[in-house]
Amino acid sequence: MRHNKKFNHLGRQSAHRASMLSNMSASLIMHKRIFTTTAKAKALKLVVEPLITKSKEDSTASRRHVFSVLQNKEAVTELFKTVAPKVGDRPGGYTRIIKTGFRLGDNAQMCFIELVDFDENMLKAKTDKKARTRRSGAKKKADAPVVKAAPVTEETPVVEEADIKETSAEVEVAAEEKAE
Repeated sequence: MRHNKKFNHLGRQSAHRASMLSNMSASLIMHKRIFTTTAKAKALKLVVEPLITKSKEDSTASRRHVFSVLQNKEAVTELFKTVAPKVGDRPGGYTRIIKTGFRLGDNAQMCFIELVDFDENMLKAKTDKKARTRRSGAKKKADAPVVKAAPVTEETPVVEEADIKETSAEVEVAAEEKAE
């Protein structure tokens, strides 16, 4: 049974795992994007996101806490000066994992892990979206019933072209009123 075993040990002793995640966290903060295996990226996400949340409040206590994990003064400075102001209004979800395929040597699944607000390509795509306009009026005009001329018999009343135009105009007016 694996009760209360919530994190991936990554095949390492605890000291090695802690130092590896500390170094990866510092690299992610400094470079904004790193290339690693998916298992390490998921473990790294659990370490980095609380640090970014802690960095929103710039106090001595929060700086000391972040430094105790990162062990890198430049990364701490970068986190508090650059990253924290940019993610200040975001309630969480500061990182994104993008899977890229499998490594040739051992077929391990590889990915990019990046800080969400620092990806220029995604930000451009986000701002290029325009509001969608609906053209329901044109669609309803095309769906208006078309009256075909039926063969004239004694039982079928004769419909003239003027009557057909009046009914199609009434249908268009009714469609415009519904759209408004």
